[in-house]
Amino acid sequence: MKGIYTTCLCLLLCAAYAQEKEQAADTTYGVLDEIVFSASRWEQNLREIPGRVATVRQSQIQLQNPQTAADLLGFSNQVFIQKSQLGGGSPMIRGFATNRVMLVVDGVRMNNAIFRGGNLQNVISLDPNVIREAEVIFGPGSVIYGSDAIGGVMDFHTFQPTLSTEKSTLVKANVFGRYASANEEKTYHADVSIGFRKWGLLTSVSQSDFGDLWMGSNGPNDYLRPDYQGRINNADAIVPNRNPRRQVATGYSQNNFTQKFTLVPNPFWTLDYGFHYSKTSDVPRYDRLLLKSGNGNFTSGEWYYGPQQWMMHALTARHTKATKLSDQVKFTVGYQDYEESRHNRNFNSSNRTNRFEEVRALSVNVDADKQIGERLSLFYGAEFINNKIYSTANRRNITSGAVVPWSTRYPDNSDWRSMALYTSARYRLSDNWLLNGSARYTHIYTFTPFDTTFFKFPFTEATLNNGALNGSLGLVYSPSEASKIYANLSTGFRAPNVDDIGKVFDSQPGNVVVPNPGLRPETAYNAEAGFTSTIDEKLALDVALYTTWLDNAIARSTFLFNGEDSIDYDGQLSRVLALQNINELRVSGLQIGIRWTPVTHLTISTNYNLQRGSERDPETGKSYSPTHVAPDFGTTQVTWTATKWSAMLYANYNRSISFNDLALTERADAHIYAKDGNGNPYAPSWFTLNVKGYYQVNTHVRVDVGLENIFDKRYRPYSSGISAPGRNFIITLRASL
Repeated sequence: MKGIYTTCLCLLLCAAYAQEKEQAADTTYGVLDEIVFSASRWEQNLREIPGRVATVRQSQIQLQNPQTAADLLGFSNQVFIQKSQLGGGSPMIRGFATNRVMLVVDGVRMNNAIFRGGNLQNVISLDPNVIREAEVIFGPGSVIYGSDAIGGVMDFHTFQPTLSTEKSTLVKANVFGRYASANEEKTYHADVSIGFRKWGLLTSVSQSDFGDLWMGSNGPNDYLRPDYQGRINNADAIVPNRNPRRQVATGYSQNNFTQKFTLVPNPFWTLDYGFHYSKTSDVPRYDRLLLKSGNGNFTSGEWYYGPQQWMMHALTARHTKATKLSDQVKFTVGYQDYEESRHNRNFNSSNRTNRFEEVRALSVNVDADKQIGERLSLFYGAEFINNKIYSTANRRNITSGAVVPWSTRYPDNSDWRSMALYTSARYRLSDNWLLNGSARYTHIYTFTPFDTTFFKFPFTEATLNNGALNGSLGLVYSPSEASKIYANLSTGFRAPNVDDIGKVFDSQPGNVVVPNPGLRPETAYNAEAGFTSTIDEKLALDVALYTTWLDNAIARSTFLFNGEDSIDYDGQLSRVLALQNINELRVSGLQIGIRWTPVTHLTISTNYNLQRGSERDPETGKSYSPTHVAPDFGTTQVTWTATKWSAMLYANYNRSISFNDLALTERADAHIYAKDGNGNPYAPSWFTLNVKGYYQVNTHVRVDVGLENIFDKRYRPYSSGISAPGRNFIITLRASL
């Protein structure tokens, strides 16, 4: 508590100082001049938002050269990224992750009805090479985005065609090739934009190949890969790894295609159409391939995700002619098709289980805004979402080729629908004070039919109808155009989806999760206060203090299935578990950002994130840290920018998590952690020193170079099943027209 009081006192002192310097503040400098979209679905000045928003721009993306969209978020060092395999990346925001955070692409919700509580890799479907800006709004976003937006919202904006302002056609083109040594990445990208006066198009193609990832030389030996699975004479075998730093069975490939069209038929209408397509190769589930049984054999002979395929159509129509009801209206229609699969075979078994999922998702949004007088701005809208889930499975004998039907992961032909009305108002109390209020009502319908062929469920179907009313109230005080103090209260919720109530899967070998159609929604209550300011034109501060309480939290615990506490699952006697509303979860934290520009070309910045949380173990009643509360983490960067070149030296760092502070679910995955002096799993602290830069050869050619993890540290980010890259050299050659 003493630390919280000290932080609040610092906020007040900084606010007083900023007000004193009001006349000296440079209104063209600092983050408060940014325009963001994620907070209200409309363009809004950051100084008017009573919350913390982080923005990653295209220039930062190009300098960092991320391999995936997950890496792009991680480079901001304000979102923590967990990985179970190289072809993955699960964002954690303020102690929440997976189906408790929201992904949005060009205004279309990416979350679907089978987003799970375990780690997700869906964000890598989005091509990082077409992202012009990514915004992260911290804290519950349910009043705008509905179910799932508890920890925060990640809103991605991709390239748009550039229209010509002259009679001549405007053509822009970019190509690049990139190589990274740690996993022998080879990425090629090309995009071209053709613009006329009233319409334009943009086409983008990216292709990436990743080899096995090499970890660093200096660190815990527990992370090494001394051996791996192999097939010798049609039998599983343990093969010695000639170099244990090579994480065998991590490589994969990915292809992305994007097509955009823009039409401006008159000054009042703008039509935008976007098509995104992504497909990976098979992706080995590395953390599962590491697991061994008591006799020293690997548990799995094979465990991989099949090709992850994502297709999205998005059509947006904007009408900007003022009427009595609105100043502008936006219609957004999205259609997405997700395909994914899981394939696993026990070591020394001939039977491979194959489970396939497909989700077809339709979404429709209507958003409008209206300025009422000089002080009041009104935003309002409606939303409809429909998800259809298909799930099939079979078991194949890899020796004989025989195929038989098998139990599916989800109930086939399930439905999930969401309907909502929402509104937000911004009222200017005075030149310095701004009041924000929002409200949303959401109704969610879920239907799952159960097949009793393989499991004798005591029910044949489940239907849920859940409604939620959410709201937020925020106050912003701006002593100058370069500073603001804000506070807000908000609620959020997450309704059970098909993954929650209908899934059958092995959470860990020896445990099986069965359906529970009696789940109720989770409800989040959030309070936040913060301060953002630019002082003396050179120093920018950004501080946020928050706490979130999740009531009726859904947690996994022991369960009875037809009166039995254990059942046979994929040939193994497994303890029965189920998701249940039996928990409370609390997370509090502090986020600090500092940016100092002592001279014109030099910038020094630091971001630091501190999180603490607790949840109750439903079996013992004791409290432990929640799974997705990351260790304290941050970055410090020193950047020099000149006319033709720029260079950045930066350090990333993470605090350790001891065994006593490790979440129970993480203790159960002890094989992915280092061991302390007592042989217990823990997450060691780590830091890396890195350097990146570019040189603009001429107006058309640029060379990017980087050296990550200069000291070749061997480390594994918290909760990850794969070690981070060792020393990694990156070179990118870019050409533009």
